[in-house]
Order: sequence, then structure tokens, then C-alpha cells
Amino acid sequence: MTGAHPEPGAPVPAAPVAVAAIIPAKDEARRIAATVASARRIPGVDLVLVVDDGSGDDTAALAAEAGARVVSHRKNRGKAAAMMTGAFAVRNREISGLAPGEKVRHRALLFIDGDLEDSAANTAPLTAPVLAGRADMTIAILPPQKRVGGGFGFVVGLAKRGIRELAGFEATQPLSGMRCLTREAFDAALPFAAGWGVETGMTIDVINAGLRVEEVECDLHHRVTGKDLKAQLHRAAQYRDVARALLVRRLRKRSRGATAPAAGPGTPAAGPGSAVDEDGARS
Repeated sequence: MTGAHPEPGAPVPAAPVAVAAIIPAKDEARRIAATVASARRIPGVDLVLVVDDGSGDDTAALAAEAGARVVSHRKNRGKAAAMMTGAFAVRNREISGLAPGEKVRHRALLFIDGDLEDSAANTAPLTAPVLAGRADMTIAILPPQKRVGGGFGFVVGLAKRGIRELAGFEATQPLSGMRCLTREAFDAALPFAAGWGVETGMTIDVINAGLRVEEVECDLHHRVTGKDLKAQLHRAAQYRDVARALLVRRLRKRSRGATAPAAGPGTPAAGPGSAVDEDGARS
């Protein structure tokens, strides 16, 4: 298990008491029922929510039949948008169920890929450090996959170098989508990087917010992308999105450094600058 930890003495938020499993899915009719059933067996999970991201098959209906709550996008909006939709839906359920004067206690958010099938229950080790208050975000390290396939490592290498540069963290599997976060860690990563850059951006943002990140080995198995033209186009899109996420965070870092006030009597040595959102616009 590897991790990044804040400076000693940093405030630590209260640990969650339960877990919401959020499963973004598109056209996963063959696998979603098994994934949902497996996710429901994870200790601490009291809510499984599937975000159907514009599927053209029966993903939503089969997820509901398997016992999940389902939220649907009418059109495909991408993984990052599906993750945010799921997290906001969980927040709305938590708030709407409060009694007058009762304080909200947010669940941990466990993000699971829709194609994990029976191995989804093996994301359970991700929840333990978060529920125990030892980590604000955990990231799954997957074993070598049983199915033949995989890329050439260009996207992974780009993400690793970017995370090392911008957060000082050596990520083992920077594109791993199976993660468990506190609500504070989720909020620290907003706005999410677009498309396939979401995991890279999330790792950088959570660490730079001073929160604790751990990598945890999980015995998970899912589809492996092949090496045909469709797979190569997919990897090209991944590379573009990861590069864009890193560029936005480099610009954000430069912007904050450029606008920091000079040190002097009665003046802090550094201060916040203007933020740069995912479209590169200053706020």
C-alpha cells in the first residue's frame, strides 16, 4: 500500500459511516446486473447507484432489476459527467432524508466500473481506510488482467509523469477508475477534468488540497482494450484528455504563482491566485 499524506497537524475531517457505490455505465447490459449484485455485497455499502450514461441497450432496466438506484443521462456525456451526476444524486438523497435540525453525515463515495461483474465486491479493501479515517481517497491497484490486450503505455506514462510533476506523488496505476473518496475529497477535485482525464486530475487536485491518498491492491478484472483501430482511437482520446487535464493544472499553478503577493512586512509569502477551469477560462 502506498500513499500521500498531508503535513502533520493538518485538520482531519470526520470519517464517513457508510458507503455509496456509484457505477457509471454505458451499454453494459451484459455485465451490469452481476456488477450491481456484487457491489451490494461490499461491507458498509448501503446504496448502489448506477448512472446510465446514454446507453442504447437495457443497462438501466437491468441495473434496477438487480437492486440499484438508477439515474439516466438522455445522451452520452462521458465518464466525468456520470461520476458527478452520481455523487450529486447521493448528496441529494442524504439531504432530503434529514430531519429538521439534523446535521448531514455524508457517505463515502466508491466509484466502480460497470464491467467488473462478480469481481466488483473485491473493491471492499478501498473502503476500509476511508471508513477508518486513515485516508481521504483510495485508489485500486489491479493485478495483471486475465484477458489478452492492453496498450503500449503512452497514456499511463503521460499521467504518471504529470502527477509526479504537479503533485509529487508516484502513482502506480494513474488511470485506475476504482476509487473511494470522502465527500471532502470529492469536492476538492471539482471541477472534474473532462473525459478520460478525470482520474489524473482527481489525484493531483486531492493531493494538492492537502488530503490523504492511498493505493490499495484489489483483485479486480474487467475488459481490456485491444489493439485494433477502434482501440487505438480510444487511446488517442485518452491521451488528449489526460494531456488537457495536465495543461489546465499547469496553467492553474502558474496563475497562482504569478498572482502571489511579494513577501514583506505584514504580507503573507504566498496567496491564492485566480483559478483556471477545465475550459482554460480564468475565474
